[in-house]
Amino acid sequence: MSTKEIYKQKMEAEMELVQANLEVLKAKAKSAVADAQISFSKEIETLEKNYTTMQKKLNELADASENTWEHIKKEIESTWETVSAYAKKIPENISEIKKNLK
Repeated sequence: MSTKEIYKQKMEAEMELVQANLEVLKAKAKSAVADAQISFSKEIETLEKNYTTMQKKLNELADASENTWEHIKKEIESTWETVSAYAKKIPENISEIKKNLK
């Protein structure tokens, strides 16, 4: 076997290793994307739930009498604290997810 053929076989073997590593990287990327999608879905679901609760409380406030609106106001403030805190937390979560994708 000539030196040229040996060199060619060596480079083909190296290329096979690169191809195998590329396939592993692709699988890891798919997994990371799926994990990110799951995390985003959970974040969206939680924020939507809290937002819907807040909307309901505001509707209750609109329908409340002068005697009962103070009670609803307290519930709205409590719900708003949850919504607001969670909304502020989302950019942090997105940054964390992006870090995990790198």
